[in-house]
Amino acid sequence: MKRILYALMGLMGLMGCSNETVTDAKQETALPQLYPDYVGVTIPANIAPLNFCMADEAALRIDAVITDSHGHQLHSQGEESVDIDLDDWHELLGQNRGDSLSVSVSAKYDDGWHTYRPFAIYVSADSIDYGICYRLIAPGHEVWSKMGIYERSLSTFDERALIENTQFEGCVNCHSFNRGNPDNMSLHIRGKHGATLLSKDDGSITAYNTKTDQTLGLCVYPYWHPSGRYIAYSTNVTKQTFHSAHPNRIEVFDEASDLQVYDVEKNELLLMPLLRQDSVYETFPAFAADGRSLYFCAARALPQGDHQLDSIRYNLCRIDFDPTTGTFGNRIDTIVDAAAQKKSISFPRPSYDGRFLCYTLPDYGQFSIWHHEADLYLLDLSGEGRIRPLSQANSPDTESFHNWSTNSRWLVLSSRRDDGLFTRPYFCHVDAEGAVTKAFMLPQQNPRRFYRQRFLSYNVPDFITGPSHFDSRAAVRLINDEARTNFGVRKASVK
Repeated sequence: MKRILYALMGLMGLMGCSNETVTDAKQETALPQLYPDYVGVTIPANIAPLNFCMADEAALRIDAVITDSHGHQLHSQGEESVDIDLDDWHELLGQNRGDSLSVSVSAKYDDGWHTYRPFAIYVSADSIDYGICYRLIAPGHEVWSKMGIYERSLSTFDERALIENTQFEGCVNCHSFNRGNPDNMSLHIRGKHGATLLSKDDGSITAYNTKTDQTLGLCVYPYWHPSGRYIAYSTNVTKQTFHSAHPNRIEVFDEASDLQVYDVEKNELLLMPLLRQDSVYETFPAFAADGRSLYFCAARALPQGDHQLDSIRYNLCRIDFDPTTGTFGNRIDTIVDAAAQKKSISFPRPSYDGRFLCYTLPDYGQFSIWHHEADLYLLDLSGEGRIRPLSQANSPDTESFHNWSTNSRWLVLSSRRDDGLFTRPYFCHVDAEGAVTKAFMLPQQNPRRFYRQRFLSYNVPDFITGPSHFDSRAAVRLINDEARTNFGVRKASVK
């Protein structure tokens, strides 16, 4: 591997003749305004290079020198964006786990070079998982076009499709992995060839019909039990409406919803009356880290004919669950009464170490992706019950869906902060005491060009611990085949 001990005086020879020497630069006291904003972020040592541009578009060239506390340096320069060498970047980060890097940025404008005040990038001792998986979707509301589920390596810029809807008629959504296991996935297909696909460790895929004569509809919003034996689902009768002037643009809401738990081994849905009340909307289930309880969101159902959507507010609730017997507790506990604060909770996600639970908090409803006021909050599960906003990671625009890394030290979060229209993935570090760092955008080789040319939103990002072996050809054959395995049903017992 190439050494990274580049001396400033030898940069031109080492980096090639296309670079310019930064000379007669005006020394600015301000920090550089970058796109993406990587000033002061905390990153894992195995993340892809944080290439960046100047936030304005008047810069003719951009130059960056990255220095560690031992004097080792990396240098990159470009017309539009810095393009840091992948191997040198990983070598530098690997040598500076738990330490910081100093970044000095210069930009050339019509009046010459400007050099800005250096800033720090902190390298965490905590690694991040291999990659993330997400759906890419156009931000439409009534029809779908080309879409798919994609996998992205976080240590490089490599992205590949797991499945796209170009070979069948339908919408792909509701993908979920068993604690980052890339070979345990639940994937929902809507439309003419509707099905829920379950992939297993042995590479097999089964297409299920999850609608039964005892449930409202198809199973969605999956969350795996840590044992892999169970998957919690909700069943939702969902509607949408459009605002003529409201900044939130669109509301997606439930007219009815229930919860159920699927027993993978027995091919049975466990139906629990307490989780299927007509007077309550139950949604977004998530098993606790120890698998002994089920978190979910619940709201008082509107009376029939009442369409006061801004009065629907969901609380965070929990019910006991015994994975040995598949039985539930006899009561539902309200963990966070958001409705009393005139707020609503969606997307509860417990950390895998059992310490925290992160959730989204909009003013009302449960489909927070178009709620510009939505922020993320962290609930301490250690017994104190402390709740705090993720102030360092939140932004003035939407923060919505999120997931934990398998070591419970990183969150991937969906945000519209970039332009208010497209949802993009950001990452932040959460330490053992719940301290949260500034969020940083998913790195790209040329970020401005990439995000301007990709008119797609990143939907439901989830961590994976390695490349997926999902057999897309086998999946497409199953989807286009009319054969489906039906879910069995049994009434769940109360312990």
